Amino acid sequence: MSNLNKIKELAQAYAPDTVQIRRHIHANPELSFEEHNTAAYVKQVLEQYGIASESMANTGLVALIKGNNPEKKTIALRADLDALPIVEANEVEYKSKNEGVMHACGHDVHTASLLGAARILQDMRKEFEGTIKLVFQPGEEKFPGGASIMIKEGVLKNPEPVGIVGQHVFPMLPAGKVGFKSDMYMASADEIYITVKGKGGHAALPEMNIDPVLISAHLIVALQQIVSRHASPKVPSVLSFGKVEAKGATNVIPNEVKIEGTFRTMNEEWRREAHKKIKKLAEGLCESMGGSCDIDIKNGYPYLKNDPELTAIARKAAVDYLGEDNVVDLDLWMGAEDFAYYSQEVPACFYRLGTRNDERGITSGVHTPTFDIDEAAVETGIGLMAFVALQELNEV
Repeated sequence: MSNLNKIKELAQAYAPDTVQIRRHIHANPELSFEEHNTAAYVKQVLEQYGIASESMANTGLVALIKGNNPEKKTIALRADLDALPIVEANEVEYKSKNEGVMHACGHDVHTASLLGAARILQDMRKEFEGTIKLVFQPGEEKFPGGASIMIKEGVLKNPEPVGIVGQHVFPMLPAGKVGFKSDMYMASADEIYITVKGKGGHAALPEMNIDPVLISAHLIVALQQIVSRHASPKVPSVLSFGKVEAKGATNVIPNEVKIEGTFRTMNEEWRREAHKKIKKLAEGLCESMGGSCDIDIKNGYPYLKNDPELTAIARKAAVDYLGEDNVVDLDLWMGAEDFAYYSQEVPACFYRLGTRNDERGITSGVHTPTFDIDEAAVETGIGLMAFVALQELNEV
């Protein structure tokens, strides 16, 4: 029996158990860098499969599956463990038991899929050469990103992988399909914190105040020119503000306004230049209107680049495993992922796992209270990840 057929057979056999693992993790979500119970559960499941693991980055885990001639080559497979601070609105048997915390970004699927793939690969360890490194990382959703901490603690060493592969749920794509994008794929993501300072007072006497609310309104509009008038059309960029806090009242102008937002792009030189322009414009505009501001731009995740060679191997594996019709090409994505840190260190491939089912109404996007998946995607996830790993190892 070929590796492909055996993996398909094992994926079908192990899918029901993996679905239950996914449901357990979904029902017991933990926030970034607080995944103690999740990590303990993953460690327990790995032990059941005969795979030893070691802790890293406090709530992360690393494990090795050694085939024949284990020093020949190492491929890493990665999943993330954390959930989001969202109140789940789904009425399902595996609904979150932790009020206000939810696996709304599919990390339960990623972790379960990697466990299912690990089970397959452990069963087949006498049938391949090399080593599979399993990476279960904490804190993908929270700055500075668990991947950066794992890297600092040596996750890409001893043994050093020649590449790393990750998958992420994609509710825009039907279950049973997957998507790939070679080279540049996802944006960098920086956090912007601005405090606009003025002079508060009675709203009926604006001439006696320096209104930080008005300054903030002008500032938010003016900052858009950083992208519309300075960014090259060839370099995708996004500047968005999602939080504005002015603790005044209908008749009270506050002393200050706090603004929070994000800047995203796919060019490091422009990224640095844009930071300078944002600061200069903000400080100048606030001063021109009689106020001032404090501005803090936190460098977040870098851009994510998929290694062309590694991605080509993975995409071909997907076509062989699922058929050409079930493999799609993806567009650039302005979302961000801390998997990008790995892609800056070693050849990487980050692909998308379809989870949508229109007929069953499973259509909600990630980071929403109603996000869920068609669990048929789990069988695809575990089988394809295992097959991709073996195809990568087989490449000279």
